[in-house]
Amino acid sequence: MSDLARHIDTLSRANVLCLGDVMLDRFVYGSVDRVSPEAPIPVLRVDREVPKLGGAGNVAANLVALEADCRFVSVVGRDGVGTDLLALLRREGVSDSTIVMEDGRQTTVKTRFIAGQQQLLRTDIETVVPITVTDRVLERVRDLLPEVGGVILSDYGKGVLTDELVVAVIAAARQAGRTVVVDPKGRDYRRYRGADIVTPNRKELMEATGLPARTDEEVIAAARHLIATCGIGAVVATRSEQGMSVVTAGDAVHLPAEAREVFDVSGAGDTVVATLTAALSVGIDLVDSARLANLAAGIVVGKVGTAVVRSAELLSGLHEQQWRHGEEKVLTRDAAAERAERWRLRGKRVGFTNGCFDLLHPGHISLLKQARAACDVLVVGLNSDASVKRLKGESRPVQNETARATVLASLGCVDLVVIFGEDTPETLIHALRPDVLVKGADYTIATVVGADFVQSYGGKVVLAELVQGQSTTNTIKRMKG
Repeated sequence: MSDLARHIDTLSRANVLCLGDVMLDRFVYGSVDRVSPEAPIPVLRVDREVPKLGGAGNVAANLVALEADCRFVSVVGRDGVGTDLLALLRREGVSDSTIVMEDGRQTTVKTRFIAGQQQLLRTDIETVVPITVTDRVLERVRDLLPEVGGVILSDYGKGVLTDELVVAVIAAARQAGRTVVVDPKGRDYRRYRGADIVTPNRKELMEATGLPARTDEEVIAAARHLIATCGIGAVVATRSEQGMSVVTAGDAVHLPAEAREVFDVSGAGDTVVATLTAALSVGIDLVDSARLANLAAGIVVGKVGTAVVRSAELLSGLHEQQWRHGEEKVLTRDAAAERAERWRLRGKRVGFTNGCFDLLHPGHISLLKQARAACDVLVVGLNSDASVKRLKGESRPVQNETARATVLASLGCVDLVVIFGEDTPETLIHALRPDVLVKGADYTIATVVGADFVQSYGGKVVLAELVQGQSTTNTIKRMKG
């Protein structure tokens, strides 16, 4: 196992305090098939609404996804959106016990209306004024500092991180010997004096210094200007397609971009600051912490909307040479659901079929080809070893789940493989929401697991023709003579 792989294993021991502006991101998905008779605007027929944690809430969600402990401190209004946010925090595994409620404050909510892969409109409702509950917030931070290994200040400029609070928190953290990482906002970084690290993107770095930041040399000069004039320990600058630069007063390291596919950069900075701080908090050095953060950024920009990166995805990213197709095509259920959602937003029909696929034979290939012909992208659910044993008996499977997944992933007609441990793929089908569900013609539509669910939202069930005389059981019998 590489050093970075070992580091990923240690992230579950991280305990990080995150302080900043929390907001609710609402994504309203639908379809447009006509123009309004009232005005020349599209009419969005709403299919569903997905709430997600935004701002510092997305930082907290990223920490939880990395299996780190997160102590989250923020301020919401005593309103309906605030109540929804607290419920969403709990649902995402983030404790809301240290959230402060402020009377008269409008909790920030950003709503995006999306048809297909096109965002039609975004609406923002918010109060952008300094909080009036600074003392209560600072009290919570001071109470939590002994429990954590690092502190994140996630500044979205909505009023939580007042100048007074930033100074007090950095001073308290330094006195406690805790690393402070700032995801900054605005042009004057002197307000973050005493912080160990700031994580501006290229545009923010140029705005804060008034210097160019296109080449490696320009980034180093701008970062060192911040270090010298603002009393900051180091700068980790994210540079989009140019990767990431780690700059201190005496050293600089440039990391190439890890993204294979860029779909949405929103929230990438949240992922970077969460991964970087989690790694630093368990004793990983700055450069290796930045390498993990850079890898996480490369993964998250391939996802839809504000998103998170899980430890398993980081490990997959490190195993590219070992897994080849597996890194791209063998995913966990949650990661596969995100990939399926991304495909749908691009107008692709997602198909699904499942099986044990123990010894791959012509019958399997025929099923997979027919399934792929019925959709644009095909996800294959693969029974785990334990599941096969329960279904087929103690002598099965002949090949373990890793081998079976690798063989399936190597097929051109298979776009994704997901291993599931249950006896049926029903839970997986509910997570993926396929547009097309495919099984062999030895089933009827009424007996296909998940058929009712898929048909309930307009999906299609397809029964594939069988190749006679082909089965794994028969193949094993012939092998035994």
